[in-house]
Amino acid sequence: MTISQPEFLRLLPAAVAGAPFDVSGGVFSSHCHGQRGWRIALTPLPDLTHGLIRLERQRVVFAFHGYATDEIAAFFRRFDLYFARGGG
Repeated sequence: MTISQPEFLRLLPAAVAGAPFDVSGGVFSSHCHGQRGWRIALTPLPDLTHGLIRLERQRVVFAFHGYATDEIAAFFRRFDLYFARGGG
């Protein structure tokens, strides 16, 4: 993703429907009584540059525990809505 870690953190609460989560370094995780949980790990990548434009990039890795396939798909639909970038 072309995003800084602070911007990711700013958008994440709405993208996960207000679910509580912990932050440790570049790892964001949410657990519900040990039964279900998700984890999102960010790893900085080299910036993307086009002339004088510099964009921060992150490798984003998702992991889910205890969620059905349709629940994961719903998670990504909502996540994508909040992290979509317009072009033009």
